[in-house]
Amino acid sequence: MRLRFTKMQGAGNDFVVLDATASPIELSSEQVQRLGDRRFGVGADQILVVERSDTPGVDFRYRIFNNSGDEVEHCGNGARCFVRYVRDKGLIDRDTIRVETMNRLLELRLQSDGRVTVDMGAPVFDLAQVPFDASGLEAKRINGFPLWTLDVDALQVRVAVLSMGNPHAVQIVDDLDDAPVASLGPLIEQHTRFARHVNAGFMQVIDRRHIRLRVHERDAGETLACGTGACAAVVAGIRLGLLDERVDVQARGGGLTIEWRGGDEPVLMTGPAQTVFEGEIEL
Repeated sequence: MRLRFTKMQGAGNDFVVLDATASPIELSSEQVQRLGDRRFGVGADQILVVERSDTPGVDFRYRIFNNSGDEVEHCGNGARCFVRYVRDKGLIDRDTIRVETMNRLLELRLQSDGRVTVDMGAPVFDLAQVPFDASGLEAKRINGFPLWTLDVDALQVRVAVLSMGNPHAVQIVDDLDDAPVASLGPLIEQHTRFARHVNAGFMQVIDRRHIRLRVHERDAGETLACGTGACAAVVAGIRLGLLDERVDVQARGGGLTIEWRGGDEPVLMTGPAQTVFEGEIEL
């Protein structure tokens, strides 16, 4: 199989984007892994497959695969790259686009400065929907929001648990540079209380409008940025009474702006999306 692809990045989170709007593309797990391999393939954190939608009022559907070959629910940085892709390829001429993923309907807007705003939907706090097994645990509530203590490799780690269409466990650290992301991240990701594993976020609060963030993503390890992770961290910080409604998030790959008014309001994420290069690969 010979495939044309576009390599894109959003705040350093990088993607291989495939156009399946004219004809379907079905990839095996091994082919996805090959695309994502940084030595023997193109190299990316995730693979995005763009498809037409059969749902009335929805412009596109897209599928998201980790470079491990597993299909996942949601990716905020990928959603921004998706908008740039369909606009740059002439697949649509509007600045506001509606797209469906595995479990969400998103509204995406291309801004005049080239950045993209994604309506990420409302955060989910129901533990069964994350999913997270809290049986036998007692939460510590701060500002009415529960933090859960996990036993992780002889350590006790206190995390906020929520979903942004995919599961997140967010902890607050004093110094992000010294945070044990490489050692602790995989252990939290695979903790038995998370039935589908979890993205592990490490957040340093600078002030009420600024945070620094690192995220160990499911099946991908630490990435330069994680859009849903940024949303989850800001939502947790707001619920804990630490952050305002609009927060700038500094990830290792760049900056994102996250806005949330609370309650059932959607989380809005704004950030960059750029094409890196295009090419063809034989799989």
